Amino acid sequence: MIDCDVHQNFNSLRDLEPWLDPAFRDYVEVGGYGGFALPNYPWVHPSGFMMGDAVPESGGVPGSDYETMREQLLDRFDVQVAILTGEDILNVSCMAHPQFATALATAYNRWLIEDWLPRDKRLRGSLVVATQDAEAAAREIRERGTHPQVVQVLLPCGARSGYGDPHYLPILEAAVELGLPVAMHVGAEGLATNPPPTATGYPAYYLEWHTLLPGAAMSHLVSLVCHGVFERFPELRVVVIEAGVVWLPGLLWRLDANWKALRSETPWVRRLPSEQVREQVRLTTQPLEQPARKGQLQAVLESVEGMGEMLMFATDYPHWDFDAPKIVEARLPEAWRDAVMAGNAQALYRLPERAPAVA
Repeated sequence: MIDCDVHQNFNSLRDLEPWLDPAFRDYVEVGGYGGFALPNYPWVHPSGFMMGDAVPESGGVPGSDYETMREQLLDRFDVQVAILTGEDILNVSCMAHPQFATALATAYNRWLIEDWLPRDKRLRGSLVVATQDAEAAAREIRERGTHPQVVQVLLPCGARSGYGDPHYLPILEAAVELGLPVAMHVGAEGLATNPPPTATGYPAYYLEWHTLLPGAAMSHLVSLVCHGVFERFPELRVVVIEAGVVWLPGLLWRLDANWKALRSETPWVRRLPSEQVREQVRLTTQPLEQPARKGQLQAVLESVEGMGEMLMFATDYPHWDFDAPKIVEARLPEAWRDAVMAGNAQALYRLPERAPAVA
């Protein structure tokens, strides 16, 4: 089993100080009201964002302790490979200060590569970049993206514009150059300099916000298609993480129909959008939707040709809506299970058959 969304974390930005450009350390130490903190959400889960038992015995936030993660996830579920996706570090892309945001992303990546990845050969890392300065982000990808345990570039779904916008081309080009997929993880929607998280503004409740999270991912996919990014970079692979799945069929049906009627507006889009998405996009399973009858979910999934090759398993450890492997397997069409639980991710990330447990 390959887990494509595992959230390791630091306890505070001060944990990154050994890797942070000295010019910005004072910001972390004394900036704001007693020290700088990343932008964070006004929507609060009523019983906590994290699994209650994921708090390390030694203290700290869930995801900050490797031994706890090893016991609760890697060993307990016999994980072949775990793709680390960080936590609030994605919010650097909504900061007003682009140089500080870039410095924090670099510090995080150095911390990931030097402190976390050496702990266990089953771990793989995702490079985080600050999207405000796309050229600086591209340099970061080229500098650290060749590390053997780095498998993708990670962007937040919260953004100032769709990822088809030419502003982001240097990031996508650098990722393609190094053969790294570009992942979009829900996060940073509506924070700091980013626009509101929904088409009707700011929701009042966590329930609303969490239900509507797929909206940003949908917008980015349409943007990538309509700006011709997939055709410009046929080797680009995009991974949509933690945005659910069942919205995809309806979006593709609508996009295909509109393209057929309106394609004179975007003559550079020469292929049917659904064909591009099937070939170049992957989605993680968590949170896999839960209709009243299992057959309903399978019918929706099977309505997209090739969906069995697009899905990749994820637990979302240590978040509150963690999906255990057996629960996900039971909801999938039986013929898809081996591919979704491991095979699709193994092919995308060019992973070995089986990684040894520890370094």
